[in-house]
Amino acid sequence: MDQGLLPLSPEEFAAGVAAATAAFGDPTRREIYLFVRDASTGVTAGEVAERFELHPNVARHHLDKLAAGGYIDVQVERNEHPGAGRPSKRYRASAKPTGLEFPARRDDLLITLLVRALRVLTPAQAEEMAEQVGLEYGRSLAQSMAPGEGHRSFKVALHAVADALTAHGFAAHAEPRGGSLAIIAEQCPFGEAAVQHPVICAVDRGIIKGMLETLYGDTVPETSESRPQGDLICVTVV
Repeated sequence: MDQGLLPLSPEEFAAGVAAATAAFGDPTRREIYLFVRDASTGVTAGEVAERFELHPNVARHHLDKLAAGGYIDVQVERNEHPGAGRPSKRYRASAKPTGLEFPARRDDLLITLLVRALRVLTPAQAEEMAEQVGLEYGRSLAQSMAPGEGHRSFKVALHAVADALTAHGFAAHAEPRGGSLAIIAEQCPFGEAAVQHPVICAVDRGIIKGMLETLYGDTVPETSESRPQGDLICVTVV
């Protein structure tokens, strides 16, 4: 063992892995961290939103996650003129070492294995299985929320689902669409795999259905737009 490294207990190692995963498990968040690290004067949420084509609230969400883990520092810049609005925040890379020196885990292999598993089935069976996987994961996500958060209003539940999807790399938000409400996903953590194998989109639909079922009640999400169909974003109408 390297004498320069202090031994870690299993609990300390697990805590370190959990912290790093929470901060860097999202591919967009990893890119944002590198962007912040390379900016000597720091960045604002607006600059991150423009650079990565994100909604400003989504950009702030990613920055706050990194700040919560201690990977970036937040400096509040006071406005010189009274009444000029809220103080702005500037984010800079922290001098704190990450404590984990191995490369961030890539999800490419897991996605490849998922695609190969789905290929074994007929198209109908593959879509059913993909949605079921998403459904069960969505239920577990909703159940892991703080007690008492279930059975809320439909609108509040939908926004909670969008926030959860954003934390998983979808950069999602909820908005009205044609008299209904919809979840708009501006990114997809499955990348090109979803474009080449559209059946993977059933996982997203299942996650939304499972979360809403637990937080609100039975719903029937329908995909109206998706990247595999040539659209710029993915839209799930509920």
